[in-house]
Amino acid sequence: MITKTPFSWRARARSFRYAGRGVRALLLTEHNARLHCGFAVAAIVLGFALRISAGEWVAIVICIGSVLMAEGFNSAVEAVCDMVSPGKHPLIARAKDIAAGAVLLMAIAAFIAGCIIFIPKIIALL
Repeated sequence: MITKTPFSWRARARSFRYAGRGVRALLLTEHNARLHCGFAVAAIVLGFALRISAGEWVAIVICIGSVLMAEGFNSAVEAVCDMVSPGKHPLIARAKDIAAGAVLLMAIAAFIAGCIIFIPKIIALL
């Protein structure tokens, strides 16, 4: 049974510290997360250079956040799977493959959104 504790600002601050630790671990230990961050920086620089609209910025920010979130979930699934089953197991392999596939799908969607936003602007410059 889950017991509810009273609201505490100190506990909320602590939860942000834990979340920050998670973001730091993701960026320092996961190579693909760093790769996604590189593409995110490129999209941001291109967005400023091409003066994209506020709505386009919203789409870019949501795409960046979604890809990094998917990568974070994938990394968490992999860590839990590795702890639960250090050896090879077909269900563990399936779970890890599905989690990685979810990241790939989100990255493809973000790439397509970026193409929809940036390609017409680049063509207009030529």
